[in-house]
Amino acid sequence: MNEGFTLWLTGLPGSGKSTLAGLAAAELRRRGYRVEILDGDEVRTHLSKDLGFSKADRDANIRRIGYVCKLLSRNGVIAISAAISPYREIREEVRRQHEKFVEVYVKCSLEKLFERDDKGLYAKALKGEIPCFTGVSDPYEEPLNPELVIHSDNEDARASLRRLLNKLEELGYVSKADG
Repeated sequence: MNEGFTLWLTGLPGSGKSTLAGLAAAELRRRGYRVEILDGDEVRTHLSKDLGFSKADRDANIRRIGYVCKLLSRNGVIAISAAISPYREIREEVRRQHEKFVEVYVKCSLEKLFERDDKGLYAKALKGEIPCFTGVSDPYEEPLNPELVIHSDNEDARASLRRLLNKLEELGYVSKADG
């Protein structure tokens, strides 16, 4: 059985966390690994629908995601979290609870996020129509020492995936792909 680990993708809304998580999961499954994605939006719909967007509620949401990732990873699953997880302290708390933890900062400029904003969420947040919107009216604390930084505003998703897989191989968490 393969050893599990937690792959934690953090970044602003719309930065590409879910896209990268989906690509990584598909490739890792192709290589024979068991993988589960905990997407922030889905978790809020099912596991954390009782929570709002206060700091305490956001922290509780991240703790829940971290706990599920821990259960999965200790049972041989690669648990991929794709959640904003805006506060550094809670990300570090979650990291300490895992044997194998890889933090990836999916970084994207606000200009590019506004450009990508198909749902108009950033525009609504700037008008004050969405309170507590991370990156606009609520803080996002960048990771200080992530294992990898993906610059999604100037790198396509496939290139980001290659860099991510190379990092996981370098760490010894996954085997190199067969041709």
